[in-house]
Amino acid sequence: MITILIIEDEIKTALALKKSIEKCFEEAVVLEILQSIKSAVRWLKESEAPDLIFSDIQLADGLSFDIFKQVNIKSPIIFCTAYDEYAIEAFKTSSIDYLLKPIDEAKLKLSIAKYHHMKSLFGNNTTAVESQMEKLLFQLNLDYKKSILVHFQNKTVVLKVDNIQYIHHDLGLVYLITFDKKKYFMNQTLDEFETILNPNDFFRVNRQFIINRNAIAGVENYLSRRLVVLLNTPIIDTIIVSKTKAPVLLKWINNEL
Repeated sequence: MITILIIEDEIKTALALKKSIEKCFEEAVVLEILQSIKSAVRWLKESEAPDLIFSDIQLADGLSFDIFKQVNIKSPIIFCTAYDEYAIEAFKTSSIDYLLKPIDEAKLKLSIAKYHHMKSLFGNNTTAVESQMEKLLFQLNLDYKKSILVHFQNKTVVLKVDNIQYIHHDLGLVYLITFDKKKYFMNQTLDEFETILNPNDFFRVNRQFIINRNAIAGVENYLSRRLVVLLNTPIIDTIIVSKTKAPVLLKWINNEL
């Protein structure tokens, strides 16, 4: 028997996940479905830890990472989310997998297989599991680009990534602006840049901008709990951050992610 806890604020999604888990794995027993940080913290403090946790990241009252900062949980976690920008933060917890919604049964089976594999390797030795996660996180960080090739006046130039002030998608074009105020048009999409830039240094604030931490002068409150990002070098465009992403940005700026 595998005891499972589901943390998901959309009850329809949670029930669908529960159904898929029980369909794929007869030995699985879903103990509870929790919909908020508050209820999850209370449950985890009062109950015996489950064998495995499936957790969404964006909950109605914040990010589920806050749960695992308030409660010392050794249960492995499989994060299920519609967003890919939290992958690095997820591996700082006891995460063993990161599934993007919608989750199909094939991916679910692979995640459970990974759980069984890690359990067979390490048993209840959570320190060993955490060590493996740290090594994986370190390896991920090593893979981020430190320089990229850009084209300028019929030349190919090596550009240091830390010289990128921001990357902007506008009218179907993607270009990057450096701290020395040079502009380069790029063939890559912002999604592709997200995979090669270290998320400790760069943040995707919206569909149009990826911004270097060192380019940010501050933020201002905007309508409906949104934020406006202010750059050290002012630009014409207003960089608006959604109310959902605003608290994540603030934590990132404060080095809490």
